[in-house]
Amino acid sequence: MLLGDDRVGAVRVWLKRDDLIGGDISGNKWRKLKYNVGPGAVLTFGGAYSNHVRAVAVAGERYGFETVGVIRGEERLPLNPVLGEAVRRGMRLRYLDRATYRLKHTPEVLDWLRGEYPGYRILPEGGSNPAAVRGCMELPAEISAYIPFDVICCPVGTGGTLAGIAAGLTPGQRAIGFPALRGATYLTNEITRLQHETLGHPTPNWHLETTYHFGGYARTTPELSTFIEDFDHRHGIRLDRIYVAKMMYGLLDMIASGTFSPGTTVVAVITGSSHQ
Repeated sequence: MLLGDDRVGAVRVWLKRDDLIGGDISGNKWRKLKYNVGPGAVLTFGGAYSNHVRAVAVAGERYGFETVGVIRGEERLPLNPVLGEAVRRGMRLRYLDRATYRLKHTPEVLDWLRGEYPGYRILPEGGSNPAAVRGCMELPAEISAYIPFDVICCPVGTGGTLAGIAAGLTPGQRAIGFPALRGATYLTNEITRLQHETLGHPTPNWHLETTYHFGGYARTTPELSTFIEDFDHRHGIRLDRIYVAKMMYGLLDMIASGTFSPGTTVVAVITGSSHQ
């Protein structure tokens, strides 16, 4: 669903309501899992509040495959709402201490997990891999079928969504990613790697805006909270504070500062809902 046309000065802004697709596996989680799940059990990684872990659990229940979530840190009871729902959906949880979790991508840890869970397909944290990139590549064409646009913006966590969106653009279009993490310049290399693994080469049509993190992942400020309340009052949309609100704040700030030329059409992708 597209929502618009909201004119901010001489710039036209549309919202792509990806939070309304996929039912209880919504937004970019649905796109990233589209080509990543199928017959066979799945193991994946995440923190205690990982919506990716929750989405994999929901997919497992819906499509009938076993799931394991490898969770960073120690078990804390009672489970928080995210992990509690994952367990109710049938997921088994396995906890790794933080030192081992940092090595989750190494052959030693992956081989150990394959021995513990033989036959399981292993998905990376956040689900960002070439299959996820292919799923997100489909998004720009869906928008272009309704409106032409110049710029598309999305929040950035692990980089897979931006890598796919940028790969799906046509000549003349460009993408901007807004990381929710502090010190996220390293994501440039990660997005480049994902595109290279998917396409054989990176695309030059994207960049990151790294100054709108509001203190880092899951952190907020009174300014951001006020922005969320005002946006809800004006548009009837409750923005997710971890990812989406930071993107929208950054985009509107860039428009106000004259970053975009008059007549530019910008699409902002709402990748998930505030209740996730």
